[in-house]
Amino acid sequence: MLEDDFGREVTGVRVSLTDRCNFDCVYCHNEGLGDTRGPMEPGDSEMSTDDVVRFLEVVEEYDVRKVKFTGGEPMLRQDLEEIIRRTPDSMETSLTTNGTFLPGRAEALKEAGLARVNVSQDALDPQAFAEITKSGAYDKVMEGVRAAVDAGLTPVKLNMVVFEHTAGYVEEMVEHVAENEGLQLQLIEYMPELTGKPEWNIDIDRVHTWLADIADRVERREMHGRRRYFVNSDAASDGSDGGMVEIVDPVENESFCANCHRVRVTHEGYLKGCLNRNDDLRPMGEMTRAEIREAFEATVANRVPYYGEYLVKDDGEWVVNDEYLGVDLDPVTADD
Repeated sequence: MLEDDFGREVTGVRVSLTDRCNFDCVYCHNEGLGDTRGPMEPGDSEMSTDDVVRFLEVVEEYDVRKVKFTGGEPMLRQDLEEIIRRTPDSMETSLTTNGTFLPGRAEALKEAGLARVNVSQDALDPQAFAEITKSGAYDKVMEGVRAAVDAGLTPVKLNMVVFEHTAGYVEEMVEHVAENEGLQLQLIEYMPELTGKPEWNIDIDRVHTWLADIADRVERREMHGRRRYFVNSDAASDGSDGGMVEIVDPVENESFCANCHRVRVTHEGYLKGCLNRNDDLRPMGEMTRAEIREAFEATVANRVPYYGEYLVKDDGEWVVNDEYLGVDLDPVTADD
């Protein structure tokens, strides 16, 4: 297993299969790009099925044991089931999706080897959902969540971005996952730099405090140092932990960065050592096994915690560490 100069082992990879999406969420940096008529073969700018599988087979050699497929909307790839079916058996596979294509495909994804899914779900009210996602697909998403649970793609994690438009729905969403078997909730901190709307930001620490007050117990994960809150576990009739709520809070969070164990891959086939940077992208050439190995090793060797290392505090402001000024690692324009 490879580890970077900060002692962080790389145990998982996050692979973007496309930048296309059939939603136009107000907080997203992709804003519904590309042809979204429905699932289709990979486009010219997207890694092929063989490219993705070859990459996964190579990083398996380095004891990478988890892969999450993302987009855009990864279910716009018609070959998704084939990619999952050909993913090395040693890897746990998961998927982040908006859920609109899960009805009719959830069972096939499970049969192909998918372990679980994360579904974007920012509100339980159709009108609010439409305002946030610029989509009328609320019913389809709810159907997709049920299909995923029925297919055994559990726990189904509902991803909710917490900002001015959604903060009022958090309590209802927590109750929803506590009352429905097979669901968990990920509350994701809003990143103003993606939208240019800092006025939409809320204090995520207030959500932590509220959850700590109502939770039966709190745990901390190794991944990113995230806290998990277990709500109504005593009342769970199925003997489970009840509603599990996890907060993903990367903004200005040195602990989050110090506990990051993932490398990302863009849909174009560039390795990316940090979520918040685009100046550390490395191409994998023609994606031969030798080129993948070389690029992966170099990417891990050059991983740097974003907050606390790449950015440091100066008079209360985050500034780029002088050590990294002028560093050029083949920057390109690509979204993850």
